[in-house]
Amino acid sequence: MPRTVMVALVGALLLGGRASALAQPPAPQAVLIEIDGPLTQASAEYLDRGLRQAAGNAGEGGAAVVILQIDTPGGSIDVMNRMVQAIRGSSVPVVVYVAPRGAIAGSAGTILVLAGHAAAMAPETAIGAASPVGDQGEDLDQTLAAKMREIMKATARTLAGWRGPAALELAQATIDEAAAASSEEALAVGMIDVIAESPEDLLRQLDGRSVEVAGQAVVLHLAEARAEPIPPTLVERLLQALTNPNLVFLLLSLGLQALLIELSHPGGWVAGFIGVVALALGAYGLGILPVNWFGLIFVAAAFVLFVLDLKAPTHGALTAAGLGSFILGALVLFNSPGTPSFQRVSVPLVIVMGALTAGLFALLLTLVLRAQRRPLAVGAPALIGRVGEVRQRVAPLGQIQVAGELWAAEIDPHEAAIEEGARAEVIGVEGLRLKVRHWDRRPG
Repeated sequence: MPRTVMVALVGALLLGGRASALAQPPAPQAVLIEIDGPLTQASAEYLDRGLRQAAGNAGEGGAAVVILQIDTPGGSIDVMNRMVQAIRGSSVPVVVYVAPRGAIAGSAGTILVLAGHAAAMAPETAIGAASPVGDQGEDLDQTLAAKMREIMKATARTLAGWRGPAALELAQATIDEAAAASSEEALAVGMIDVIAESPEDLLRQLDGRSVEVAGQAVVLHLAEARAEPIPPTLVERLLQALTNPNLVFLLLSLGLQALLIELSHPGGWVAGFIGVVALALGAYGLGILPVNWFGLIFVAAAFVLFVLDLKAPTHGALTAAGLGSFILGALVLFNSPGTPSFQRVSVPLVIVMGALTAGLFALLLTLVLRAQRRPLAVGAPALIGRVGEVRQRVAPLGQIQVAGELWAAEIDPHEAAIEEGARAEVIGVEGLRLKVRHWDRRPG
């Protein structure tokens, strides 16, 4: 009996422990979304997807907060507004975190930081320089610039007003005067809430804080939270990579070369398909990066000169001119005055790509010249120098079989006739008649 009671007690304890373990809520989850580079439509799509996933996890008791980690020079106002709306409309608290060390939240990135339900920066980071510019990075005219500044300042007042007058003053100065601030300066005026070394440090510091989400106070319970990154999809990675001017330049160069190869050798489809895809991707990048379209004229002119040198060879003169135009156009295209260094194309890359392009067309030019000097390899002229068998005595007219075909043949009247079955060499063509002579290698 005591043994039975002991077994029952042990079983009850085990079942109670299991039920207690099952009853414990899962550790809170922090969704990590990382945006590195200019703010584009691909960035906005990535953020929307991450917030949807976080909201779904929140319904299962998992996601407690979204960390939007950014390192961006900014982007267009349209993209900025879309991302601000997504953050403010999120049912899960969003913490905008400028990281890692050395990162910036420039231009539109400044407004994203203000839009977060909480804001943080890593040490040695910066925020600001939010003066509006055009989609291609150019300065706006005075009237339009004034309008855009007022719109951005109104947005900043709406987002940062609760942070106090010092934070609001700095936020407006970033727009009016292109002012910038370090993480310590932003924290001192209340523009951000904490300075954190890492997402884990950020979660630890935010634990127990209260934030306002959709007008409701939400206390962040993040003591045991884990930062779970949501990686961008392959398409999102590709579109974000197209904000790299070096990649865009390579795509444009390869695309134009592939199309020219297709046009010069019609009948295939691989080169044409590659060219169209490369140019389409390059055009997407041109729509995002600050571009001087005058440079595109020089690049296009370079390829026109290359093609003209193939059609009307000038012994490389047009190819050399095309090389100069190509390099100049590429440098002007992305490296205009005022363009940030991270949006400039590498000068060595331009020179190397220009030399390779010119080398390709020089090789094609050589092949074209050789083809023009080569004797015709089709039709009757191709039979000159061939040896055939006489099928009807040539004296001076007859017939000869050459290359599997029967031809009328003629020999110089002053020479001896060539008998049937003998070998004769073709020395000329007159219409459909072959001029022949004795072939001195006949047996005997």
